[in-house]
Amino acid sequence: MFDAKQLEAFVTVLEQGNLAAAAKSLHLTVAAISLRLKALEESFGQRLWIRGKIIKATPAGQALMAHIRQLRILENDLLKQIQIGHLAIGQNQWQTLSIACNTDSLANWLLPGVLPILNTHSILLDIKIDDQNHTHDALKNGDVIGCISTHDMAMRGCVAEPLGVMMYQLVAHSSIAKNCLDANEKIKIHSLLQTPAVIFNHKDALTDLFLQQNFGINNANYPKHIVPSIDAFEMAIELGMGWAMQPQILKNSIHKKNDKPLKNTAYLANNAPVAIPLYWHHWEKEGLTAQLLTSAIQQAAKLSLWPQ
Repeated sequence: MFDAKQLEAFVTVLEQGNLAAAAKSLHLTVAAISLRLKALEESFGQRLWIRGKIIKATPAGQALMAHIRQLRILENDLLKQIQIGHLAIGQNQWQTLSIACNTDSLANWLLPGVLPILNTHSILLDIKIDDQNHTHDALKNGDVIGCISTHDMAMRGCVAEPLGVMMYQLVAHSSIAKNCLDANEKIKIHSLLQTPAVIFNHKDALTDLFLQQNFGINNANYPKHIVPSIDAFEMAIELGMGWAMQPQILKNSIHKKNDKPLKNTAYLANNAPVAIPLYWHHWEKEGLTAQLLTSAIQQAAKLSLWPQ
C-alpha cells in the first residue's frame, strides 16, 4: 500500500513545480517534503521526479501521477454516493477534472456542450490548451484524465473514441481574396505565398497542411503572423492581416457564435477544406463523474462535428 502523505507530497510538488511552493501549500518544511519524496522513491525502487527549474515526473512518476488522479476521482464519486441520514457526504463538494483540448474545439463547441453537467454534478474543469496534435502528451504524462486529440491509437489502459471531423476552410479579407484569386476564382498560389498567413501558434500546421493537400507543396516558405488568441485571431483576419484556416461547425451546432461570419471575408477554396479527425482519449476504467463528462463531450461533438 502507498503512503498517503508521501503521495500527497509527490502530487503537490508536481502541481506546484518546485519544493518550496509545495512545502508552503502543505504547511511543511522543504526538508519534510524531500524526506517524503525520498521514502516514496525508495518504496518504488526508482526515480519518480527530476529536479530542475520546474520539477517534472519521470516515466514511472507519470504513471503514478495518472494513477493518483484516477484514485481521486473514484474517491470523490464514492463520497457522493455515501449518505448519512438525508445528507450526502459529498453534497455540494466540487470535483475538478483535468482535460487537454485544442483551442478551436474549446471555443466552438466543447464548453456549451459540457455546461449542463458542470453545475448539476458540481464539476470543475481544469483545461490544458495545446494543439490537437500534442494534447495526447498531457494524458501520457498523467497531467489530465482525458484529451481531445488527432491520435487514433489509445495507449494502454485508455480508450480512443472517434468524435467526428473538424473542417477548416481557407478564408481571407476580401482585399486579399481579390489579389489571390484569378478570373475563375482559382487560387494564384504564387500570390498566396507572397501574402502573410495568420496562424495561432508555432505548432499550428493547418496552413501547411492545406498547401500540401491542394498544391503538393511541402515545407513552404511564406510570411506568417502568430496570433495566439481566438478573438485576436479572428480580428486579424477581419483586418486583412493575412489568410488563415477557419473552423467550420455544423449548422445544428449548439454554439450560436458560428452563425455570425467574419466581417468582409471570403472563402478562397470552398471545395478544398482540410479535415481533421478528432478522438476523445480517456481511461478505460473511469469513475461516474468522468463518465458523465465523456458522455457530454461525445454528444456535443455529434451536434457540431462532421461524421467521421
